[in-house]
Amino acid sequence: MDKGTRTGTDTQRANQLPRQPTAAIRKEPKTSMPKARVAVDQQPAQPVTLFADHGRPETPSTSDKGSIMNHSVSAKAGQLIGTLQGRQVVGLDIAKDIFQIHTVQMHSGEIVNKSLKRARLLEHFAQMPPCLVGIEACGGAHHWARHLLAQGHSVRLIDPAKARAFATGNKTDAIDAAAIWLAVQQPGMRFVGIKTQAQQATLVLHRQRQLLMKMRTMQTNALRGMLHEFGVTFPQGKRALTAQIAQGLQALEPSVPQPVLESLRQQWQRVQEMDADIHAIEERLSALLRQDVQMQRVLAIPGVGLLTATAVVATMGEAAVFKSGRHFCAWLGLVPKQHGSGGKVRLGGISKRGDRYVRTLLVGGARSVMHHLKDEQSWLGQLKARKHANVAVVAQAAKTARTIWALVAKEQAYQAGHQSVRPVMA
Repeated sequence: MDKGTRTGTDTQRANQLPRQPTAAIRKEPKTSMPKARVAVDQQPAQPVTLFADHGRPETPSTSDKGSIMNHSVSAKAGQLIGTLQGRQVVGLDIAKDIFQIHTVQMHSGEIVNKSLKRARLLEHFAQMPPCLVGIEACGGAHHWARHLLAQGHSVRLIDPAKARAFATGNKTDAIDAAAIWLAVQQPGMRFVGIKTQAQQATLVLHRQRQLLMKMRTMQTNALRGMLHEFGVTFPQGKRALTAQIAQGLQALEPSVPQPVLESLRQQWQRVQEMDADIHAIEERLSALLRQDVQMQRVLAIPGVGLLTATAVVATMGEAAVFKSGRHFCAWLGLVPKQHGSGGKVRLGGISKRGDRYVRTLLVGGARSVMHHLKDEQSWLGQLKARKHANVAVVAQAAKTARTIWALVAKEQAYQAGHQSVRPVMA
């Protein structure tokens, strides 16, 4: 017989065994007890501290609204969480319509993590005392930063990649706001300068010009390819295409249908219209440069033209955000990339961080300076004799970036042959 098979005799014996009385389970009546807020009223408020040896705390979820932070105790106390420069810290996750706010009430330790509509955001901050608001430097961040500054608040824009390192769990608005709130309080954290409305307007013109140039290149390349199918080719360069396109289209009239020729002429007309639009944008940039003193100072540097002067000043934002010209140069990605291990640091190519458009303009201007170089005994001439030409160009671009920062931060005019002197340490 299988061990798992139960016979009828076994079943009868089991039914004859006396059953043990089961304990009655009584359900407790539900009482409406007050939640964590009662504990706050009964106990004195304690400051919320972050301990350096504990790492980052667990990020609260949306269900933590109104809860009380855990007051842990450790041997080594770190910085005070929730206040910075004497102001309450608020993490703000911005979007198109829904905004998420995360903060901690220092008088009670209550975690506030709630969402607001776009129309009620400024109204909510207008009712709050002056606080320090942390925002990710994404789309619309500079707009909201200017409005919050006008209300008397302090604003810190933080790189989204740096804020993401403090997020735990899945990506939600509540977790992102808590991560911003925690990241903005970290010592040594670097922030993004807040741009003025005029600076953003200048960058809009640069983006439009860049887009038009890209579309123009696409149109001319497509036009070259289609005409090549009919045996018409052109030399490289836009000038050669402009000089020979009319003759090439006229040569195709006997063999190509008229509707196709009309479409090709319309495409070339669109290219010419883009040229006119690009020229109009450059005229608008010239008008902005004549109104900005900082851009005029930067324009005097060798290798800096209209596009570089307007783009660099507008992209920099606040020069005070960078401690020195070297920091600004590193922010643009014009310094070697470091890789260190075991006490050995190896330098590679440039890091290429930051704004690629500005870095391209600076490198192009530096290449022009080296092309027109006449004094071979100068700093750039000696560097060119020792190093590769591209290395010398990037070094000149880095020097130009440091000079730009110095002129903007110190509000000084450009002086050719100026020698900087390091301050004497006491």
